[in-house]
Amino acid sequence: MERCLSFYRKNNVFAVGKKISESEIASKIHLLLLEYQPDIVIITGHDAYYKKKGDIHNIRNYKNTENFVKAVKEARRFEKSHEKLVIIAGACQSNYEELIKAGANFASSPKRVNIHALDPAIIASTIAMSERNKAIDLVGLLDKTKYGKDGMGGLMCNGLMYVGYPR
Repeated sequence: MERCLSFYRKNNVFAVGKKISESEIASKIHLLLLEYQPDIVIITGHDAYYKKKGDIHNIRNYKNTENFVKAVKEARRFEKSHEKLVIIAGACQSNYEELIKAGANFASSPKRVNIHALDPAIIASTIAMSERNKAIDLVGLLDKTKYGKDGMGGLMCNGLMYVGYPR
């Protein structure tokens, strides 16, 4: 988390980090969203796909994807609009499809690969520093991450920064 917070500071993006166990995120996210009123929330931690269990689509074959899905759904209860609250969710080898279905704008991991700790921060910073009225180059954004479209995926969106003059 410190590495990500340092990355945000270097990129002039205000960020708050909270260390919460994966199993508790869903029960705590509503109060955190009320307190901080963020434009972007990242729901991450540790995850793993258990290959020996088989079916890649069964959410129970993952260490924490189910916890992340519950947290995403809880965040979407707080704010339904994908434009007002951007949710980036998942971790190494997470079930990408279930996270997107739950309401995440961006998620890991389409190819069930490990992701770099900074991948969600790269996505969040790019969206935060891009103009609100301009669409994000989704392919270009994913190419900025360590494993590209294999590690992270998401939905088309606009930036979140209001631009004024003079600035």
